[in-house]
Amino acid sequence: MRARSLWLLTEPLHAVTYFDEECRGLGKALGLKGFWMGYFASRTAPLGAVEPSLATAVLGVFAPGMVARALPAAWQLVSPTHVLEERARRAAGALRGIHPGLDETAAELSGPLLTIVEDAPVVARPLFAANRALCDHADPVERLWQLSTALREFRGDAHLCVLADEGLDGCEALVLSAGAGRVPKDTIRQDRGWTEEEWAAAADRLRSRGLLDRRGDATDRGRQERNRIEEETDRLAAQLLRPLSRPQTDRLLEGLEDVVRRILAADVLPFPNPIGLPHPDESEAQV
Repeated sequence: MRARSLWLLTEPLHAVTYFDEECRGLGKALGLKGFWMGYFASRTAPLGAVEPSLATAVLGVFAPGMVARALPAAWQLVSPTHVLEERARRAAGALRGIHPGLDETAAELSGPLLTIVEDAPVVARPLFAANRALCDHADPVERLWQLSTALREFRGDAHLCVLADEGLDGCEALVLSAGAGRVPKDTIRQDRGWTEEEWAAAADRLRSRGLLDRRGDATDRGRQERNRIEEETDRLAAQLLRPLSRPQTDRLLEGLEDVVRRILAADVLPFPNPIGLPHPDESEAQV
């Protein structure tokens, strides 16, 4: 499915902001306390100086307590505008370090990506809507990164809608994903801030629905449920490609593929990873 290919070829562009060393130092450079305060500030800054309750709702899978340790304290140290400027600058720097000739390619890719972003619906997609308003960077690589970010947040917003429709809360969604092998089972709980008790309670709820076994692995029914969630997310994300013809889409994907190949060759992104991006050698994409 081309919509899935679009995700696989834009997520690595966006994800340098989490894994490149310079990007990971954003919070410290801004006077924030550690990586996670910088993460929550930069991820939610497009929405303004949000409170933790709103941030928790739009991010979906982070424990409320983890978010509350970062927000609103971050806004007492730095403005959302400053965070946005710095995150774009650092992301572009990381991408140029990987692909020194990216400026020309970025200008070529930004046209069709902007067409997609401008056409996409914003209703019930808060992070996408907030990021779409930021896609006017004069710097071509910053613009490419921001367009990719808007697209991945569109898919993320859609994914949360699917999870909610399936009756899964944030912790349950992670437990099921870990049980299905889509995210690292040994670290994802801590990465998203859930306590052992909260994790165990979510696992119990999934077992009562027949989705998880006693070892914490997804049952056949659980894997089918997780696959259905992914397929529905793909279906909703397919709206992104409406304004492009099939040949235009194929040319865009080919152009993105060259950039992503360089990112993967640079070993910036770890596999497996907490964002669920699959290794390119894997036949089944994960979220």
